[in-house]
Amino acid sequence: MSFTEKPFPKVAPNGIALKVQLDDEKLKNELDPLSYEVLRHGGTERAFTGEYTDTETVGVYKCKACSAELFRSEAKFHSGCGWPSFYQPSESDAVILIEDRSLFPRIRTEVRCASCGSHLGHVFEGEGYDVPTDQRWCINSVSLILDIEES
Repeated sequence: MSFTEKPFPKVAPNGIALKVQLDDEKLKNELDPLSYEVLRHGGTERAFTGEYTDTETVGVYKCKACSAELFRSEAKFHSGCGWPSFYQPSESDAVILIEDRSLFPRIRTEVRCASCGSHLGHVFEGEGYDVPTDQRWCINSVSLILDIEES
């Protein structure tokens, strides 16, 4: 196990066990390397390279690690930041928010899947986007699966 590959926490920051306990070795074998790095080690895909950055397809965005519903296409908007942007998660308890000081002195808010704890991206407030919440949930495409809704 390398320095960056520490065991993934089995509990949320509040000490409560995560609903979905994933086998990291199995997940590592099932996912592409970038998705695994983002989901389990807090990595980031390069801006403007993600599959869902500009998509307008109607559907539900789910966690690529555990398939939990995270965001709906109705809350997606074009922010121009290089990653898919949403103004809110599908349910308030779909995600976990954690203070991120990895770019200190800049303090960000990390977004994780509430079901399995996987890293998704960050949420920013007060940037002036014309959205109902004044929030930009900046999420890595490689952490998501889009489940397309049939009409």
